[in-house]
Amino acid sequence: MLQSSGDLLLFFVYVASLAVVVDASYAFYVGSSLTASGDILIGGSGEEVSGHWLQIFPAAEHAANETITVGVTDEAVLPGRLITIPQVSHTHRYISMEYSDYWGLPAPLTNGGLNDRGVAVRDVWAPNRRELVDMTPDPQTGVNYSNLARLVMERARSARHAVEIIGELIREHGYATYGGNTHLVADRDEAWVVWEFAGGRKLWAAERLRPDEVRVLYPGYIGDFPVDFERDPENYMGAPHLVTFAQEQGWWSSRASKTPSLINLVEVYGLAQDDTSPVGGGVGRVSHREMEEATLKKVPVTEQDLMSLVRDPRMSTDEAGYGQVVRLPKDSNMDPDLRRIWIAPTGSVAAPFVPWWLGVQSVPPEFGQHRYLLKEASSTFLNPGFQLQEASLFAGRLFKRVLYYMCSAPRLFRPLVQDMLVGFESQSLRDVEWVERTGEILVSAARRKEGGTDEAGRDLLHKLLTHYTHSRASHALELGSSIVDALDGYIKMTGGWRDPVSGDKRMNLPADEEGINCLLLDEPDSFDATTTPPPPLAALQQNQRPLTRAAKAFERFFGGS
Repeated sequence: MLQSSGDLLLFFVYVASLAVVVDASYAFYVGSSLTASGDILIGGSGEEVSGHWLQIFPAAEHAANETITVGVTDEAVLPGRLITIPQVSHTHRYISMEYSDYWGLPAPLTNGGLNDRGVAVRDVWAPNRRELVDMTPDPQTGVNYSNLARLVMERARSARHAVEIIGELIREHGYATYGGNTHLVADRDEAWVVWEFAGGRKLWAAERLRPDEVRVLYPGYIGDFPVDFERDPENYMGAPHLVTFAQEQGWWSSRASKTPSLINLVEVYGLAQDDTSPVGGGVGRVSHREMEEATLKKVPVTEQDLMSLVRDPRMSTDEAGYGQVVRLPKDSNMDPDLRRIWIAPTGSVAAPFVPWWLGVQSVPPEFGQHRYLLKEASSTFLNPGFQLQEASLFAGRLFKRVLYYMCSAPRLFRPLVQDMLVGFESQSLRDVEWVERTGEILVSAARRKEGGTDEAGRDLLHKLLTHYTHSRASHALELGSSIVDALDGYIKMTGGWRDPVSGDKRMNLPADEEGINCLLLDEPDSFDATTTPPPPLAALQQNQRPLTRAAKAFERFFGGS
């Protein structure tokens, strides 16, 4: 039972992050030995009750005395105080899905993206043990998870450099948290998982992932970790007091351990569970182990394979804000403008991935920031400066409509809609070959010029990439509009329309219920996109039953306290 207001706060922190899938971001890593191209693949999504929009940040030079503001405010679920830290002299160009709100952290926020040095980063929640969260100072100070993701994109030259940046920032400024996070960082050569811990003790750990490994963070975790990790900096990094702190707290002892040379960080610092549920406790409909096994079945994995995994309806639901997939080519001479990331404008279960290169010079207004799910939108009027952008169609909202229609009868509509999404992406993948080949020709021509600075060739490259991506984004909107119109007409003309439940005036999802998903009644823990649809009217009468997890999480976390 709850013993105090502190326990009540912890209930909201943990039940919100563990039991309700809305806060369960996820990430995939596929090592280069397991992919069709021989390159590392990264993918995933962020799940926040927030507006999401695409943004490209240019490289920039900064003054010697320039600072940036980081941390959390007193509005955060674990209150804090903002601080300023020095800015570096140069920040890289990067592309990111931004969002406006997460548990009171100051906007804009990001889970990561891709920079012009070929460093990709994804943030994933990683819950810590109750005692550690309870140690968090009030107010807390330091860089938050979004700050770290952004600073990695702005500053990192490699994945290893990204790990070093995270560790140094935590050492110098501390870490402000809502209960623990991980960052998956990767480049063309290697990938790491970095786990940042709550408690205000500047604790963190990083593990290098193998090229023959698949890792699904759902949530983030690191398992067995060498006690003498500082002797193997090629594969492990961390706070120097990582092991001694656990010993001092009585959470780990080499004498009591069956493997005294290893400390299992999930068991010591996290919420340990068995491998049949996500590390940290049964938040979803599928475990990280099951998704790792599903990924291994697709070896050698392609970009399109990873897209299908990221959009798996057991993971991609109404809560998913977007989808991302990136391949990190081994080519050391790759031009920064030709680095590419695939992004779906909302949950990819119902939205297509569109290719975006770092050389794209602008984002269409339909994919930029809108007021849909924007914090404070319901209590303020529109800034006139955003008048035309807000008047434009919003891709995120359009494909939410696809999601809601599709998931109203998933057995009938899901295979049809996803066939169209895959077909759209297949065409994009074919186009990418000639777009990038043409881009390489323009780059080669520019490099042959004296000094390698053919501005005309570079300008043509930017125009090519921008034109193609804008065209493809426009075609994605046309596809989404066609799907919405077709499903809307079909549902209404065949008697499938359902009004809201009589007498229920709530549009907001209760905290103890799970939201909209595209699972079938008979497949809560499996996904087969080739399932034969039933007769149309029978399918329209089917409504998936949400799976409630909050009560079990409450009992698991507070039972016996």
